[in-house]
Amino acid sequence: MINKRKSSKDSTSSLFNRYVWLVDLIYRKSDITFEEINEHWQRSSLNCEQEDYPLRTFHNHRKAIEQMFDINIECNKRNGYKYYIENSEDIEKGGVRTWLLNTFAVNNLINESHKIKHRILFEKIPLGQEYLTTIIEAMRDNFSLTITYQAFWQENPATFDVNPYFIKVFKQRWYLLAYNPYSAKLQTYSLDRVKRVEITESTFNLPKDVDFESYFGDSFGIISGEDIPTEIVRIKVLKRQDDYIKALPLHSSQKVITSNDYYTIFEYYIKPTYDFRQELLSHGAQVEVLKPEWFREEVKEIVKEMRNAYLTSKINR
Repeated sequence: MINKRKSSKDSTSSLFNRYVWLVDLIYRKSDITFEEINEHWQRSSLNCEQEDYPLRTFHNHRKAIEQMFDINIECNKRNGYKYYIENSEDIEKGGVRTWLLNTFAVNNLINESHKIKHRILFEKIPLGQEYLTTIIEAMRDNFSLTITYQAFWQENPATFDVNPYFIKVFKQRWYLLAYNPYSAKLQTYSLDRVKRVEITESTFNLPKDVDFESYFGDSFGIISGEDIPTEIVRIKVLKRQDDYIKALPLHSSQKVITSNDYYTIFEYYIKPTYDFRQELLSHGAQVEVLKPEWFREEVKEIVKEMRNAYLTSKINR
């Protein structure tokens, strides 16, 4: 029987929010004293009791933030003991840390602007975010997780152990990439399909040869496509829609081959995975796959099937 490691009080969602609040505040202010931090804390929507921010607690949070986010809060003693984010330019490069900070900053602003909350509409985000704190804590200390998971194709949920390697956000869904000892390979788990998560007492060694930045580097989204070769893909996008894709690139390798008053041809060095194909199809007739030929034919067959469905099917009105 596997012993479960109880999560400490420091792993609560409210404390996680306080960490992000602190990083966001210091990042925005650049240089700020502890007294000023305490003043902001007393006005924060997270501080329901309007209590002071104890200095010892502040330093404990600094250490926890460094472990959890790899963000160092340093003190400039020569400049009046003002705190700042070391290497703040790393946050500006993007990634999960930036996403967390931006999301929190907006939510915090809305919570403190009660009069207009009804005028701000959000897209419904799937479940699963409540497991983030537990998963991040396990990742930080290299503890295995016991998860209860039910894929869409499974009738009943299954419970098993995994080694959490990293997490990824794609289209507002959280995913856990973990090593499954039973299948002896890395597998991706959508957090909205997770039923339960527990930290075990078992630890694991994180492989040094796993490059988290490049694991999905040649992929569009969450499908790694280990059996799909990376190749050059070209698409033709009609005017107006091409401006949208220029503003929001489909992949980091995107580049413009040619552009005129009628269309733009984009090129990618990417794995033509299922989710990339679905993304192209979602743009309808505005997007045409030019190469590779096999990928073009694959999309063409799907378009034919869609056309036939509309021509042959009858619906009750």
